[in-house]
Amino acid sequence: MQRFDLNQIPHSPWKNGGGSTREIVCFPPGAGMDSFAWRVSVATIAQAGPFSAFAGIDRQIMLLDGDGVQLVASQAGIHHALQPRWQPFAFSGDVALDCTLLGGTSTDFNVMTRRGQWSAAVQVMATEHGSLTPDSPAGLCMVLDGSWKAAAETLLKPGQGLWWSPSQPLPETLTLTPQQTGAHLVWVSLTPSL
Repeated sequence: MQRFDLNQIPHSPWKNGGGSTREIVCFPPGAGMDSFAWRVSVATIAQAGPFSAFAGIDRQIMLLDGDGVQLVASQAGIHHALQPRWQPFAFSGDVALDCTLLGGTSTDFNVMTRRGQWSAAVQVMATEHGSLTPDSPAGLCMVLDGSWKAAAETLLKPGQGLWWSPSQPLPETLTLTPQQTGAHLVWVSLTPSL
């Protein structure tokens, strides 16, 4: 299990100058964009432009902050406004999307899985769900609002979280518990395909 803090992850500027990405985790470790099994990142979108296509990749995207973006791929029948925040949207990475801002700069949460190898379920969990216990062989959670206790000595605040993988497994007793009403986190369960 690995802990992370989004504020401590460096930004990697896009080649087209339209934004930047902070990669939280890529599996297997050290894999490139053409060989990862799954990848979780946060992107900052500062100007309109195309989304890169990723053949054989399933994608899920969710607005974290900002005014949101409009995603369009007419040939695939996609006309989706990425707003309000915290609403995951799934689409095929094979499709090249055009992105336009619906206002100012937006920040989004991204999960990519290689089709036929891994699949991902992305959910926003709130205090009414109570304590949460991971049950997938790989995954990630990141606090969106409030704070969550992951262990007696580990308190997670917005932008902080945990990830686990077959090579970085979870402690058997890990439970995440919200510390106040209105606490939210994004929960990603990653499962290998059969």
